[in-house]
Amino acid sequence: MGVSPRRVTINEVAARAGVSKGAVSMAFNNRPGVSPATRQRIFDAARDLGWTPHHTARSLSRRRVGIVGLAICRPARLLGLEPFYMEFISGIEDVLAAQSCSLLLRLVRDLDEEITLYEEWWRSRTIGGAILVDFHREDPRIPPLRALGMPAVAVGHPSLTGGFPSVWTDDASATTEAVRYLAALGHRRIARVGGPFGLGHSAIRAAAFEETMAELGLDGRRQVATGFSGEDGARVTRGLLLMPDRPTAIVYDNDIMAVAGAAVASEMGLVVPDDLSLLAWDDSQLCRLTHPPMSAMSHDVHRFGAEVARALFGVIDGTDGGAPQVRTPSLTPRGSTGPPRSGQPT
Repeated sequence: MGVSPRRVTINEVAARAGVSKGAVSMAFNNRPGVSPATRQRIFDAARDLGWTPHHTARSLSRRRVGIVGLAICRPARLLGLEPFYMEFISGIEDVLAAQSCSLLLRLVRDLDEEITLYEEWWRSRTIGGAILVDFHREDPRIPPLRALGMPAVAVGHPSLTGGFPSVWTDDASATTEAVRYLAALGHRRIARVGGPFGLGHSAIRAAAFEETMAELGLDGRRQVATGFSGEDGARVTRGLLLMPDRPTAIVYDNDIMAVAGAAVASEMGLVVPDDLSLLAWDDSQLCRLTHPPMSAMSHDVHRFGAEVARALFGVIDGTDGGAPQVRTPSLTPRGSTGPPRSGQPT
């Protein structure tokens, strides 16, 4: 019979960090008296030794969850301008408020910083669970965050989320609907301006776009991966419209890029939708305030955020129902899409 591995003790963690046993206890119980630098040194020592406080997980399951963590790897300026995350967070907050729970939001520079942040939050008992967003293909966050044993819900297709309970939308079907709609209007040169290709949902949309264009006998190579800002959308749109065989319709991965694209079309003397049709993702008030109003793949983002928060409480309570798919974004035609101008090459 094998010998059970020896359990690392709190005394060993204290020795490794160069502090007293009491300081380790204060750090992991989030009590005052330990400086941030010392607290981090203690957490690093515990991680290196593979030590976690005895009964931490059990005590967390017994107490009421007071704080939920959400880390987002986006620049602060962009996040403040992006309607999606504002609506998403408001939906989360609606559910958390009903549970007398708060959201702890942090913006991080990269995925490594995000991993470290969740490890610190969980081991210091700052949060009772987390919402994980913006999954990448082969996402490096999955192994270390699963090892934590932290209750978490992933926002993304189950194929991307490494076994975390997930809440997701069918982006592939929505992309197919968008392309078929534009093709039915008579467009043959359709482009797509997507987010960073490393993001899982952007990759899913890109694959669906290419596949649908091929099924319709159209050229699906006009895809550009970029950031989500208006500046990115404008720059890429300008490049597409300077092509000798410029597209007559463009699908954008968010509303900010689509509105920026409309401004570029006007700058270049093109009329929307006669010369160029534009279609945004994630309908928002911004789409309805442009002239002409922006056609969009509408998605109840507020409700989506609420579903994510409810799913997290299900994980924490042990009543998780699997990987719920929420309503697929659906087409809302407005003034920015229409048939190509008569006589215009398509």
